[in-house]
Amino acid sequence: MKRMNIGYLFVAAALLTAPVSYASEDFYGTIESRPKGNAGIWVVGGRNLDVTDRTRFVEEYGPLSVGACVEVEIDGRVVKKIASEEKRKCAK
Repeated sequence: MKRMNIGYLFVAAALLTAPVSYASEDFYGTIESRPKGNAGIWVVGGRNLDVTDRTRFVEEYGPLSVGACVEVEIDGRVVKKIASEEKRKCAK
């Protein structure tokens, strides 16, 4: 039986228990689908977003309905804000 160096076990354990950091980002996209209420899975610009009751919703440029252009603010893995935007911001 091959012996493992105990130091490798400590390094492996540290890597498995280290906190994972996720970057913050903002992006523009078109709402492809959304739940009847606000909380649930939204699909925006091809991305599945887990939206909660803590997410802030802004409808300055129209309703947050399927086909609307929106800006999404994500902090880590949390969707902070979904705001309607001018269509030109989602134009490719």
